[in-house]
Amino acid sequence: MNDEAFAFPRRWIWLFNGFRRYVLRYLRKHFHGVYLAKTSAAIPTDIAPLLIVTNHPSWWDPMIGTAISMRFEDRVHYGAIDAKMLKQYPIFSRLGFFGVDVDTYRGAADFLRMGTALLVVPKNIVWVTAQGRFTDVRTRPLGLRSGVGHLAARCPQAIVLPIAIEYAFWNERTPEALVRIGEPIRVADFPNESGKQWTARIEAALTATLDALNGDAMSRDPERFSSLLVGRAGVGGMYDFFRRVRAFVTRQPFRPAHGGDAK
Repeated sequence: MNDEAFAFPRRWIWLFNGFRRYVLRYLRKHFHGVYLAKTSAAIPTDIAPLLIVTNHPSWWDPMIGTAISMRFEDRVHYGAIDAKMLKQYPIFSRLGFFGVDVDTYRGAADFLRMGTALLVVPKNIVWVTAQGRFTDVRTRPLGLRSGVGHLAARCPQAIVLPIAIEYAFWNERTPEALVRIGEPIRVADFPNESGKQWTARIEAALTATLDALNGDAMSRDPERFSSLLVGRAGVGGMYDFFRRVRAFVTRQPFRPAHGGDAK
């Protein structure tokens, strides 16, 4: 194979930072907020590379991942993306994405080779939506593709970090994006596991993380979350106009939110 095909994506940090600012503005416009469960596990603070594995409920997931990346400011971010999409939007390679042909054995081999090379470097992060397709948050089993387990088995220096994502409509016109960070798994702690065993281990960890997030989402309790990003509140239009008038007449502060917000 041509080794040139496996050169690291040439990230332009200024482009990544500008893209993240754009994404955060876009999320504020379309979401009431992006919230992190307060009972999330602590993020590893050492320099070990991270393999972040998320579920894949919607088109919004990469943008929510961009918001989550603010919690990993001292890290270098890379992500797997469908090779067809990368060919259509080559600018994404300058943001740290690398293409994967998800339908061929060669694509699987390319994913493993690139992922292994990236996860040798301290402070690198590789983001993977391991379900490989849009999947409802209630679907069980999660059905992770086996590549993520084989990648973990090849990277004893890495830490696997499961992150669950869910979207919910609570009290506002715009939805909530809810996130939970699961318990980190140090690959070196399980040195003899096969790729198949690692896939099962990661799926179990991500399932437990998503189950806990499902419970938090069903509670509709913003006190269970802290804010990663605060967006729009209120209905707008004439409804909020009359609410503003009432607040002015009664000399009360106008609060556009209908329910409590995460702290």
